[in-house]
Parts: sequence; C-alpha cells; structure tokens
Amino acid sequence: MRVTFAYSLARFLLFAAAFGLVYLAGARGLLLFGLALVISGIISFVVLSRLRDAMSGAITSRISSFRERLDEGSRAEDDDPASVGEPASAGPDPHP
Repeated sequence: MRVTFAYSLARFLLFAAAFGLVYLAGARGLLLFGLALVISGIISFVVLSRLRDAMSGAITSRISSFRERLDEGSRAEDDDPASVGEPASAGPDPHP
C-alpha cells in the first residue's frame, strides 16, 4: 500500500510540474491538460520504472495471498465433516 501511494504521489507531482511548465510556456485550456498529461507520462515511464515495478510486485503479492486465503477457505469448507452426508436440498420436500 505504501509503494502504491508513493508511486501515485510521484505521478501527481510529475503531472503538476509538467502542468506548470506547459502553463508558463503559454498553453491554455485543453491543450494545457493534454500536453501536461503526455509529457508527465513520458517522463514517468522512464524515471519511475523502479517504483512502478515495486508497486506491481506489491500488488501481485497481495493478490496471491488473497487467492491463497480464498483457496484455503474453500478447502476447509470442502473438508468440513459436518457437511458430509447431508443431502443437497433443492427446495422443500415434495413428499411430506
């Protein structure tokens, strides 16, 4: 979570810096936002690659641990002895 926040903050700061520079260069309106977005994207692609890799690794490990916990819960539910032998009920018994 910390790495994701750091990467997002760095992206925002790069966008703000590019926005300021493009504004000082004289661009206004939609052109200002578009140029700032493209410039900050190109710079962040090069400058923030290590931080982006760390962020993707952290997200991947969180997803993997979540999947492991989910599989563990499914296995525990499947191995539950209380549910063994109970008939699967699709509704009320038609023959009372």
